Amino acid sequence: MRTVFVIVAREYLQRVRTKSFIISTIAAPILMLALLLIPAWMGARSAISEREIAVLDRTGVLADGVIPRLESAGFRIERIEPGTAAEDSLEIRLEEKDLAGALYLDQASLDRGHVLWRGDEGPSTLRGISIQQAVTGTALTNLLGTTEQGPAIAALLAGGELEIQTLSEDDRDSMDRAAGMAAAFIGAFFLYMVLLIYGTMVLRAVLEEKTGRIAEVMLSSVRPWQLMLGKVMGVGAVGLTQLGVWIGSILLLFGLGIPAMIPFLPEIPMADQINQFLPELGVFAFFVVCFLLGYFLYASLFAAVGAMCSSEEEAQQMQVPVVMLVVVPIVFVMPIIEDPGSTLAVVLSQIPFFAPILMFARVAAGGAAVWEAAISVVGMVLALFATAWVAGRIYRVGILMQGKRPTLPELWRWVREG
Repeated sequence: MRTVFVIVAREYLQRVRTKSFIISTIAAPILMLALLLIPAWMGARSAISEREIAVLDRTGVLADGVIPRLESAGFRIERIEPGTAAEDSLEIRLEEKDLAGALYLDQASLDRGHVLWRGDEGPSTLRGISIQQAVTGTALTNLLGTTEQGPAIAALLAGGELEIQTLSEDDRDSMDRAAGMAAAFIGAFFLYMVLLIYGTMVLRAVLEEKTGRIAEVMLSSVRPWQLMLGKVMGVGAVGLTQLGVWIGSILLLFGLGIPAMIPFLPEIPMADQINQFLPELGVFAFFVVCFLLGYFLYASLFAAVGAMCSSEEEAQQMQVPVVMLVVVPIVFVMPIIEDPGSTLAVVLSQIPFFAPILMFARVAAGGAAVWEAAISVVGMVLALFATAWVAGRIYRVGILMQGKRPTLPELWRWVREG
């Protein structure tokens, strides 16, 4: 095994030192975080100034209800008393942009919810709706509600609430289901991408050494199965490194970036619950299992394809069947996420070549039992051993073959005689 680890180290170091690896692994997540956080931060800073407004109430009854509603919507309110020096200087402050705007409440506001906004610019659509709701709700409460009836009327004006009770005891609430569906889709698509990327990387690594006659030199010192295993494990280590950096970046975004913006974006009602969309530890652990088994399963196939081919053009044609094995499950991922307990979902997720993507999607969506996930893992392990055995025999013969690509009878002969 020492020889295998030497090959693994060579494959790993050869790739992690390249500029493309550094850019895609480090610069890309940083750029992604910057593109998400910097505009949000700049928008939040401007939003703070846009929410600093004054309220001038000439009715004497609306401000006590309007101001708390606006503050709960994220506005910073300065109350201006009519007939004071503050009212005299209000227009000057608006012209100097010391305030984003001022609300003038009068008898029309009390009678029909009319409110006057004065400022250099009008409020955004979302903030305008918040202002209208605050004034209208307060006016209605004042006109219809007594002291005892006020809280009930306020609750009705807020829209009430819908309580859902399902007949199935194992159904989760809508938030958990939405989080599971999001994790299932993102994780399945991520698995689809990394299996293709790193599988193709193994194919090209084998093809480069074969066409460059490097493999002939290396096989004078190592056995073919050692060379193949070393390449698969080396590229896999590169994939795990890249995957770790990307997952760390995602956790940094959800753990630090988005929560840091919540105080500046209170108008987003679900912002303080964003962390609920992060997958559970068990789902994340199963993702890693699916990645490892799926990678070694497909890497063996791609290595065999690379050993069969003598040029890049041949490799592009020969890899199509293997690529289709990855494409087919991603086509069915959305129907399976929407109904993870259907017969179609159960059958397809137990096929070893589809299981890394589809079984993970079912587990993340909460539609697969533990025993189903365990059976799929066993199936993937058995398929991995079978695939590695066949691919190893093809690799052993094909890595030294040059010229035309083999036919199916020739491949079968390689497997029998390899």
